[in-house]
Amino acid sequence: MYTIRMGVPEMKAFWNSLLEKRKANTLKPEEHELFNRFGKAITNLSANPKHPGLKTHAIEPLSKKYGMKIWQSYLDQGKTARRFYWAYGPNRKEITILGIEPHPEDKKRGTYARIKLSELPD
Repeated sequence: MYTIRMGVPEMKAFWNSLLEKRKANTLKPEEHELFNRFGKAITNLSANPKHPGLKTHAIEPLSKKYGMKIWQSYLDQGKTARRFYWAYGPNRKEITILGIEPHPEDKKRGTYARIKLSELPD
């Protein structure tokens, strides 16, 4: 089992915002769906980073750009296809979520170069 952490500052702020809205019962329908999908995905990731439903694979352009192995996993498919990016660490048995983006193949080539990821927490 892996501990899941949110990258700083973007992913941590994003996740905390979703959590606060959920507690206040103010999530918009699309935020509610994202919260549920992302929650299920990180549960699967925590149990098994190679869970078949996540279709996890390394992304070489991002790994080169950030100087560490960056992985991409499926969040959802279809019209709103999104992927989330993560890395092992900073500590043993930890995974840090670094970003959520639209599926990069939905846009022109070079989208990995435009993706900005959060940093690993200390």
